[in-house]
Amino acid sequence: MSPKRPHTATRIAGIAPFHVMDILARAQALQAAGHDIIHLEIGEPDFATPAPIVEACVAALRAGHTHYTGALGLTTLREAIAGFYDTRWQIAVDPTRVVVTPGASGALLLTLGLLAGPGDEVLMADPGYPCNRHFAQFCDARAVTVAVDSGSGFQLTLELIERHATPATRAVLIASPSNPTGTAIAPDELARIHDWCAAQGVALIVDEIYLALTYDGGEHSAACWDDVFVINSFSKYFLMTGWRLGWLIAPAWAMPDLERLAQNLFLAAPTSAQHAALAAFSPATLGELEARKTELRDRRDYLLPALRDRGFVIPTQPQGAFYLYADCSAHSDDSFRLAQALLEQVGVAVTPGLDFGRHQPQRYLRIAYTQPLPRLVEAVARLDHFLA
Repeated sequence: MSPKRPHTATRIAGIAPFHVMDILARAQALQAAGHDIIHLEIGEPDFATPAPIVEACVAALRAGHTHYTGALGLTTLREAIAGFYDTRWQIAVDPTRVVVTPGASGALLLTLGLLAGPGDEVLMADPGYPCNRHFAQFCDARAVTVAVDSGSGFQLTLELIERHATPATRAVLIASPSNPTGTAIAPDELARIHDWCAAQGVALIVDEIYLALTYDGGEHSAACWDDVFVINSFSKYFLMTGWRLGWLIAPAWAMPDLERLAQNLFLAAPTSAQHAALAAFSPATLGELEARKTELRDRRDYLLPALRDRGFVIPTQPQGAFYLYADCSAHSDDSFRLAQALLEQVGVAVTPGLDFGRHQPQRYLRIAYTQPLPRLVEAVARLDHFLA
C-alpha cells in the first residue's frame, strides 16, 4: 500500500513563485558554461558590507556574544536606531517602540500578524513588492491590490484608497521609495492618507527600506507620527542583505503583542548581526554609505536616459531605490519572453513585470542598476545589438 501524501494548507495555492528566480537560475547556468552575464535582475547592491560592520561582528563573536538577545533586540541597537531618526530626520523616536527583526520581512510578518486575519483586507499598490501580498495571504487576510500608474507616480493616493476601502479594510500599506518603481510618495499625500487612516481606525504601514536611498527631494519618514507602523532594514542602504536584519517602529499600544509574536515566531533576530549593526551608524560607515549612494545615483542618471532613448517608456523618474520600471511594449507584448530573450541572446538578466502584480505586468521590465557603471554601459551596448 503506497503512502498517502498529507494535505497542504489552502493558503499555499495563493503564494506565487518569484519568476525572477527562474531568470537567475538560467543566468547562473549560462555563467557556469562560460558566458558573461550582466546581472540587472536581483534587488541587491553589488557593494560589500562596510568593513567597520564586519569587524564589529568578528569582535562580538570573539567576545562570546553568541547567545539569544531579548525578543525585541539589543537595547543598545534599539537606542542606536532611534538615534538615527533623530540625527538624520530630526524625529524623536522612543527606543521602547523599536523592534529589531530578522530582516524587513520579519517586521512585515509581525505587523500583519498583529493586524490582519481571516476576512480582513490590506490595501497596497500594484505593482508592488510581491511578498507584501503574500504575507497578507499567509495571515489568511486578503491583499487588495490597487492598480497604480504614472498618473499617481505609481503610488497610492487618498482617492484610490477611499475608492477601494471597505468595512473589512484593516490596513493600508505604502512603500516609499517603492520596489519595483523607485518612486516616492509626496509628503502631503502621505499626510492625507495618515489622517484618513487615523480617522477610520485603519492601520497605516509604511515600508521605508529605501528611504535613505532617496536621490531627489527630501527624505520624509512616517515615523514623525507615533501611530504608524514603520518598517526599515539594514539590507539596502546599509549594504547588509545577507545579515538578515531589519526593524519596526510601532505604536506604543502594540508593543506587548508584538513582543509575544516575536517570541513565538522567531525568538530574536541574529545576535551577531545585531552587534555588527551597532557599527552601521558610526561616522566612518555612514561616510562610506553616502559615497555608495552617490554611485547609485550616477548609475540611475546614466541608465534612465539611455533606456528612454531606446524606446523604453519610463514616465516617472524614480526618486530613490535602485530600480527602473520600464514599459517595454514598444519592443514586445510579453515582458517575460523579452527577459528570456535578452538573457539568452545578449547575456543581460532583467526581471519581468510578472513578479510585481497583475496590473499590465506584460508591459514592464524591472531593471536594477546594481552593477558598476562600465557594466551598465556594456549592457546598453548589448541592448543595442539585441534591438538591431
